[in-house]
Amino acid sequence: MLSIATFNLCNLGADAPPARLAKLGAIAARDLGGPDILAVQEMGDPAVFQEFLYALKEAGLEYEHVEYLRRGKSNINLALLSRFPFASRESHLDDIYSIGDAKMPVARGFIDVVVQVNTSYTIRILCAHLKAKVFSPMGHTEMRRNEARLLNKHVRQAMKDNPDGNVLVLGDLNDSFQSAALREVMGKRNRILFDLRPEDQWGDVWTHFSREDDTYARIDYFLVNGALLPEVNGEKTHAVRNELTYLASDHRPIVAVIRAADAAVAPSPAEASEDED
Repeated sequence: MLSIATFNLCNLGADAPPARLAKLGAIAARDLGGPDILAVQEMGDPAVFQEFLYALKEAGLEYEHVEYLRRGKSNINLALLSRFPFASRESHLDDIYSIGDAKMPVARGFIDVVVQVNTSYTIRILCAHLKAKVFSPMGHTEMRRNEARLLNKHVRQAMKDNPDGNVLVLGDLNDSFQSAALREVMGKRNRILFDLRPEDQWGDVWTHFSREDDTYARIDYFLVNGALLPEVNGEKTHAVRNELTYLASDHRPIVAVIRAADAAVAPSPAEASEDED
């Protein structure tokens, strides 16, 4: 079995106290079960990243293979840690989209790696953190939709490169399942990705709690292609619910468990049911 977790660390910057880093390490080790692959969003600068790796090590977790993605001097970055080597790295920092006459970069880029789990099994993972729902004169909804469209472009290219390959999109997509951004990522008319929809022990699927307005939302996702879907262990795929996550972040992590052996390809979402668009 292959375990994969994604967790938004809630702006883990240089002022993060050691106690918070220790909590994050404990969450990864105890509550995530020491995942084989750990994707994180809102990671700080390289120095903070090294402190995070040390906190994981203190909790008994070491990851030999790391992809850390930073645009310029940003303090809101992406990282993916793996016990298995990368067969390839094709992460993206140069995606540009247009809104009117303005040219805009995808602010956090996209991690894009192929993980070599064993001699006969690989999985391509794309990690994203789309534009947040905070004010922008360009319109945060339109910015997020454009970033999602470019993410979908990379997914389609991955499936074109290897039609039988396993593809997993994960991370903080900052919008609801019925949003335009999610439809862009999954394919507006011919959907190419399945939503795993991890639940906690009470059947709740929310992944983010806003203390400002007392709202819960599901904005963190695992999306898989038809080749990977039959290999997902649905019973063990879950959202983590415990007291430490409330103290460490405004998000909670989700975990997917994969049988690292190729199975029959599932029908495409378009074939499985009519798309609502």
